[in-house]
Amino acid sequence: MPEMNPWVAAVTDPPVTISRRWLAETPPVPGLPTIELAQAAPSYPPAAELREHLAELARRPEVYGYVLGVGLEHVRAAIAADASRAYAAAIEPDDVVVTAGCNQAFCLAIGALCAAGDEVVVPTPYYFDHDMWLRAEAIAPVYVPTGPDFIPDPDAIAAAITDRTRAVVLVTPNNPTGAEYPAPVIAAIAEVARRRGVVLILDETYREFREGDGAPHAELARDDWRDHVVHLTSFSKSLAIPGSRVGALFAGPAIRREVAKLLDCQTICAPRPAQEAVAFGLTHLGDWMAERRAAMRARVEAGRDVFADEPGGFHLGASGAFFAYVRHPFDDLDATAVAQRLLAERGVLCIPGDAFGPG
Repeated sequence: MPEMNPWVAAVTDPPVTISRRWLAETPPVPGLPTIELAQAAPSYPPAAELREHLAELARRPEVYGYVLGVGLEHVRAAIAADASRAYAAAIEPDDVVVTAGCNQAFCLAIGALCAAGDEVVVPTPYYFDHDMWLRAEAIAPVYVPTGPDFIPDPDAIAAAITDRTRAVVLVTPNNPTGAEYPAPVIAAIAEVARRRGVVLILDETYREFREGDGAPHAELARDDWRDHVVHLTSFSKSLAIPGSRVGALFAGPAIRREVAKLLDCQTICAPRPAQEAVAFGLTHLGDWMAERRAAMRARVEAGRDVFADEPGGFHLGASGAFFAYVRHPFDDLDATAVAQRLLAERGVLCIPGDAFGPG
């Protein structure tokens, strides 16, 4: 048997894969439906207009060809215009690199910024794919626990930065807690990063499902953001096309140059039909996206109502976007055991908290 890369071999299987394994191995509960809560993706299909647009695109020969690595020009323009509105900023099409999902955007950013032995500051609970990629690349994640509100502390972030730190990662609305980071907190952490000479990587995959309106922060409106910030986003959730794999990275020219090299070595380009879907969605589906945003906000509120009295002793620590982060009441059981019991006894599939970091 060939010897495996030890850094990759040391990474556990993806938690979603593990949960699917449980689902396959666990008999259904008689009389109860199986409720799958183990992946933060839309449970509804894309808009009918988008499906029709994709069907029409499929008849065009050109959609099966390669794309310039950083993305189609009109797609990058649509993404830049949408972001400029959302952040009250002046995002240019040249700032945008279209990627095969936001996960790839993160991997490309890390590849451009970090080498083996470097460090990246990661608040916990973390998005597990971020942690997996860092450790697979022999980059040390430096964990900074958040408090009861799951909002990172800028002073704790500053204390975690060393001479080996290359980046600080923030995910807001947060995966897995759903917590939205207030603009002053983001600004304070961005200032720490600027002062210490590290990059702030802002993953805002779930921006469309924020509870607040208006710009979520002012970092992309700063004249110098391209020197200090890498912004990541996704259209998988906002347009309900997770299987199409399309996201984007915003950065300054030096980072984009390195990202383009890595992108060409991986997927060459994001799928062209998916890129076209994004351009169509951002320019034609504003009302549909607003309706889905309102529906998801209503789900979050319904969940909070259900947990208000802590039924069965379960406590809702935080929620938002597609997430609910729940503390179980069993002192003698770890989160994995509780998750397995929930599936076996109640038919509810979820991911245990230990998938999101120590503690």
